[in-house]
Amino acid sequence: MPTFPRVLPVRWLVSCASSATIFCCALLAAANLASAEDWPFTPLKAPKMPPTATHIEADVSIDSFVLAEQLKKGFDLAPTADRLTLIRRVTFDLTGSLPTPEECDEYLANQSPDAYEQVVDRLLNSPGFGERWAQHWLDVVRYADTDGFKLDRTRFNAYRYRDYVIRAFNSDLPYDKFLQQQIAGDELAPNNSDAQVATGFLRLPPEEINGSDYRQIRQEMLDDITDVVGQSFLGLTVGCARCHDHKFDPISQREYFQLQAFFAPLVQQEKELIVDGSEQDLKYEHDLDAWEDATEKLRQKMDAMTDVYRPVVFEELVPGFDDETQAALKLPVEKREPRAQQLAALAGKQLQRSYARMFRRLPEDKRAEYEDLMKQLSAFDNVRPQPLPIAMAAADVGSRAPATHCLEGGDYKKPGEEVQPGFLAVLSKESPHITPPLDRPNSTGRRAALARWLTQPNHPLTARVMVNRLWQHYFGTGIVGTPNNFGVMGESATNPQLLDHLAASLVMDNWQLKDVHRQIVSSHVYRQSSIAEQNGHFEQAEKVDPENDLLWHAPLRRRDAESLRDAALIAAEDTSPQMYGPAVMPELPEAVQGDRYAWQPSAQASAHVRRSVYLFVKRNLQYPLFASFDHPNRVTPCAARPSTIGAPQALLLLNGEFLRNTSRHMAGDLLIETKGTPVEIVTQAYDRVFNRSPEPAELQAALTFLREQSQRIAQHGSPDAKTLPDPLPAGYSPAQAAAIVDFCQSLMNSAEFVYVD
Repeated sequence: MPTFPRVLPVRWLVSCASSATIFCCALLAAANLASAEDWPFTPLKAPKMPPTATHIEADVSIDSFVLAEQLKKGFDLAPTADRLTLIRRVTFDLTGSLPTPEECDEYLANQSPDAYEQVVDRLLNSPGFGERWAQHWLDVVRYADTDGFKLDRTRFNAYRYRDYVIRAFNSDLPYDKFLQQQIAGDELAPNNSDAQVATGFLRLPPEEINGSDYRQIRQEMLDDITDVVGQSFLGLTVGCARCHDHKFDPISQREYFQLQAFFAPLVQQEKELIVDGSEQDLKYEHDLDAWEDATEKLRQKMDAMTDVYRPVVFEELVPGFDDETQAALKLPVEKREPRAQQLAALAGKQLQRSYARMFRRLPEDKRAEYEDLMKQLSAFDNVRPQPLPIAMAAADVGSRAPATHCLEGGDYKKPGEEVQPGFLAVLSKESPHITPPLDRPNSTGRRAALARWLTQPNHPLTARVMVNRLWQHYFGTGIVGTPNNFGVMGESATNPQLLDHLAASLVMDNWQLKDVHRQIVSSHVYRQSSIAEQNGHFEQAEKVDPENDLLWHAPLRRRDAESLRDAALIAAEDTSPQMYGPAVMPELPEAVQGDRYAWQPSAQASAHVRRSVYLFVKRNLQYPLFASFDHPNRVTPCAARPSTIGAPQALLLLNGEFLRNTSRHMAGDLLIETKGTPVEIVTQAYDRVFNRSPEPAELQAALTFLREQSQRIAQHGSPDAKTLPDPLPAGYSPAQAAAIVDFCQSLMNSAEFVYVD
């Protein structure tokens, strides 16, 4: 392990003192540098249980750890929330949805002692569980459907990684396997299609696909992978050691590049997958040989017309690349060293795109002839076999790895000492045991060694980091408040014993994440009332812990962007159960449609009411509804979304096209179901949106609103069709129907809908 002096040399301080703030932080950190003896760098082991609290209803061990800290401060847990609040809360947390009125009625009528546990089991086993928790993970790994940078091209096969994550959470794939497959699925399980798709994790960095210096592009992608592995799996800001030794945590620059060396052999791969049930719409039964024989002459003519331009394109494009990449492309494939193969593969994608456009160079008469040949070729499409589904994947370039060097100042142009793969010394004294997999002879085995080390049962960070992420999404803040930074500059754990208990439980239960979920939502801590004043020690708790860090009441949380949209669709009973598949392009507001990064909406109407996890994620243009509600741009990892409150959110809910259209559908549905009876309309609307009946005063206010709003609308003439219910049943006054739309939208603008208690 590198040594860090308690009294730092002046030259060290000056090198990082680009501002007075950094200089002072360095001085502060010098006195508090972590070591292998400090939590959380100590090996994981289960802590001793605190004394069981006998005066609370729950007997879950989580409660004992939380209560032990509360009692030290002179307060206690709040009473349990009412049953309606609980089913709304746990449905939101486990599936990101609203419970249906039928689900609420069934739970409220179930008087068995384990009624709540039955709800939890149903939700954990529902498809919505994987869809919800995949959304959280996709934030962490900065998943997107596009490349980023200036062109921001679409990654048409990226969705297979998203679908893999959903399947993994729904099937309760053990977390150690989940981690291993993403880092080294091709090495550890080469015959497992899911494991191949999982390596799409290594393909998620933004990529400048039309660059010129592929040495830089390669290095930036390696840096990104190294940084994200450090943050997502280790909860450490290892990227701070890229240019120099980490200023705060015991991670040297040498160790950073030793960690990066595990990924140095990577090369991108478009992997053909075994066909399964989810690909039944594709046709593979046609004979490829027969199609090739039938079209051979046509294809030869087309190639002969364009191949003359191939060397022209090469000579136009390649001289603009860096010298090393040019040399790699000019070498025969069999003579390329591993690094040259990587550079040629990256640059080759740009070349292939240019080759595919060579027909545009044909003279006008030849262009017409070429297009006629294309039409003749398309006549054979009905007997052409569909290609096998392709996944964005990754693999090693071969059994030999290119050299990894420490880069002076992190500059790829300034290579220094060559290093071999190695673990962070503060976490492990062992050296990697790297052997090429027997069934994968063209791989180095480096990533498999890293994956195995990360999932050792006593690894200091892997399980701690993951269960902290789970806790964060239930309570708004993790036990460590900075989920991607367990280091010196991160927040201190509010209850490290509890975190260790959860992490040890995860490992002992075969890394099954659903067991941890069940523990958390079954605890009294989770089931507390969110009304602070209901705590019997409210005054003491408010005085000592005004931020509720010790959880003496349940936190009130705003719905995130995806769950807000999904809840609106559920309230309107306008949702599609379809899972998986290519990303859905949602409708864009008119104001955005002229943006250079705007997309064409998906043609299929049913696609627009699918769950939000399936919506297209473009790095350079966020879906406006999501952007207003703090959806990350997915350029960098997002460990915890902010929960801001601003005027644009209210304006978007009041005037935005999505909520307006959803309210129109809900109003049309209510008119059909209730036959226009005002009391029934109000009652059913409350049941859908709030899962309860309106109070007498609320009912009267709603009826008054419907009457007066319809009068106001009628005074302004016939309402615009865009303000009417969809569908509008025959026999209803347009003004009265438009008022119902406004009423539905007002309910979905309320704090009771937007927030979850």
